[in-house]
Amino acid sequence: MAISRDRLTALFLELVRIDSHSRQEKAIAERLAAELRTLGAEVWFDDAGARVGGSTGNVLARLRGPAAVAPLLLSAHMDTVVPGEGVKPVLDGDTIRSDGTTVLGGDDKSGCAIVCEVLRALRDDRIPHGDVEVAFTICEEVGLLGAKHLDVSALTARAGLVLDSDAPGYLFTRAPASNRLVFEVHGLEAHAGMAPEKGINAIQVAAEGVAAMRLGRIDEETTANIGLVGGGSAVNVVPKLVRLEGEARSHDEAKLSAQCAAMRSALETAAARHVITVDGRAARARVESTIERSYDAMAVPDAAPIVQLVLRAAATLGHHVESAPMGGGCDANVLNRRGFQVANLGTGMRDIHTVKEWLRVSDMVRTAEVIVEMLRLHAASGDRT
Repeated sequence: MAISRDRLTALFLELVRIDSHSRQEKAIAERLAAELRTLGAEVWFDDAGARVGGSTGNVLARLRGPAAVAPLLLSAHMDTVVPGEGVKPVLDGDTIRSDGTTVLGGDDKSGCAIVCEVLRALRDDRIPHGDVEVAFTICEEVGLLGAKHLDVSALTARAGLVLDSDAPGYLFTRAPASNRLVFEVHGLEAHAGMAPEKGINAIQVAAEGVAAMRLGRIDEETTANIGLVGGGSAVNVVPKLVRLEGEARSHDEAKLSAQCAAMRSALETAAARHVITVDGRAARARVESTIERSYDAMAVPDAAPIVQLVLRAAATLGHHVESAPMGGGCDANVLNRRGFQVANLGTGMRDIHTVKEWLRVSDMVRTAEVIVEMLRLHAASGDRT
């Protein structure tokens, strides 16, 4: 097989050392663009960065192939979560991990490195393939913004893979829709020592509401979380405002709607219990709610050509890959709503979004091998659709 373990490892270690928090991806974008150009690809940037306040746009590329088949897309995102600056990767045999002070950045520089290694293998070993298009996106970690603002018109591929999931050996074809929830709980301020009875404590109201919510794993298709809480002004002031931010996800739209309604109702019910009389007038706690769609669900049929290509490629190589649902969202959610049919192939990154993040090089190698074989099979098929 044409994949070079050492070359893939070296590129990955280089990429994770390049700082690339969301909206600060210029350095990694320029490095990846240079890599793609050395492989003979046409490279350009779109204007997504300007549209989201970032330092660069998405990196787009096209590697021409001799086979007259429909082009395929390979995509990964360039940004990392906090704390992701000054990454010091530790290589220990087959394992690469964080040194414990930052994330590793395998999410998703493993995907970026795999794409580059795949293209190099195609070129160096003269493996037959059709046109391969690349989208290295920005700001995935802050709302899939790069994919949402991707210049779709610049790409001709309409099927392909996103490389952005933890579990090796899985092709994720189904992912939930997600709603973002913002609640502002309004109370009434008062001096906490001299006149607490003239105030309504917004923190208390919010706490009662959150305590009444079902959070975490609701069922096999649905999850919910309150992740940010802020409010109050001083310890001697009854707080008048608390802001809560959270999310709910589900593979089922009806369940998602019901979960969001239940979370809002829990706060409104708590607020309704807090009514006082101040200077002869009734004062009540109240809740302002904003529920917005973050991204839609992804549902790629197992019979889809891209799914069958991946499964055939894995079987040909003797690697285990199976289609499965996932609980997270990724650029594939957005791309499947923007005219593409893409699934999410695991790269092997583990404990992502933590300072314990790690991966196995062998997992990256196997994923790269499957993609090369997929492209070879696609070229042999003569499929132009």
